[in-house]
This record gives sequence, C-alpha cells and structure tokens, in this order.
Amino acid sequence: MTAGYMDIVRHYEHCLAEHGTGANAVDWNSPESAARRYRVMLGLLPQTANLVTLLDFGCGLADMKEHIDREGLTHIRYEGLDISPEFVEAARRGFPDVTIHCADLLDETADASIPSFDYVIMNGIFTRRETLSHDEMLDYAEKLLTRVAAHARVGLAFNVMSDCVDWKSEQLFHPSFDELVGLVMRVMSRHFTVRNDYGLYESTVYAYREPKV
Repeated sequence: MTAGYMDIVRHYEHCLAEHGTGANAVDWNSPESAARRYRVMLGLLPQTANLVTLLDFGCGLADMKEHIDREGLTHIRYEGLDISPEFVEAARRGFPDVTIHCADLLDETADASIPSFDYVIMNGIFTRRETLSHDEMLDYAEKLLTRVAAHARVGLAFNVMSDCVDWKSEQLFHPSFDELVGLVMRVMSRHFTVRNDYGLYESTVYAYREPKV
C-alpha cells in the first residue's frame, strides 16, 4: 500500500511540474471549481469572528490561504502541510510568512512533530486512488484519517468522489454511502454531515468530536 499512496503523490507532482501554478497544478479542472471547493471546505468552521486555528492537510500550493485572505477571513489562523517537498517548497515561496509543514503522517516520527488545530481540512486527498484497489484505498483512508483526526480538536473535513454518479473512473475513489459513513464513525464520531449538494461530482464530509449546538 505504501507504494500505492506514493503513486498518488507522484501524480500531483507531475501536475505541478507540468503546470507550475494555478488550479491545474493540483489537478483541479478550473479556478472556479477550486474556489467552490474552498468555500465548501470552510463550511466546516463556525460562522463566528472568534479566532480559530486551521490545518490545510495536503495543502499543495496553499491556494486555500489566498482564498481565505481574499475573503477577508482574518479570524482563521492558517497553516499548511504536504507530504511532497516540491509542493512545500512552492507553497513556502508563495507564502513566506505562513507555516507550511512537510510530513508524512503515516510516519510516526513525523506525526509526533505536528501540533493540534481546532479544525483540519483535507481537500482532494481521497479523490484519486491511482494504483490502489478500492479496498486498499479504503484501508489507506482509514489509516490516514485516524492519524489526521488526532490533530483536530473540534472538526475535520474531507472529500471523496461521489457514489451518486452515472459513470466512475478506475483512477478515482467512489466509496459507497455506507462505506463513507462507516469510515467517519470509526475514525471520528457519529456527529457528521455529508454534503452532496454543491454541483461537483463529489461528496464532502464534516465530522465533529461533539454535537453541533
């Protein structure tokens, strides 16, 4: 499985080498769809002016930070993390004043060096499976989500390709609703929302440690 998830990393590094910047560098179809995902991911956070800390796990070029700044969301204290040194270097060049971690959280040594945050978002981490089988991808997702959830004090968001489609790619990850719900309950809690309402062929999960009130 290790080789498999590194194949996913190499796919995105190829996109970065080919495109350099912008939505295509992280394999999104357009800036518009990327911005839509940023808005959906930030829906995990409460509508409040109180300061919150946010880790953008698999941050790529840290374009989420640009979106946060453009929207004037000054109450969000942002940090990024990526497994790829190439993406981390590019993100640090683009945002020299932002903390961007370089780590593989499936490595226990690296995991111990990452602090906790109020919220963690994982945008695009589980949409492609490349050479992993469906079951191997489920296993990888559970292992990684377990590690990442340990760093989220309040909530966690991630997206997958939707199962509610009329065509599925062999390179993409389309878990069933039951598989998705089971995964969230094992990793985080029974307090979650699944969004399939924002016009893209994917689903986003908001998972919380405690009930929202």
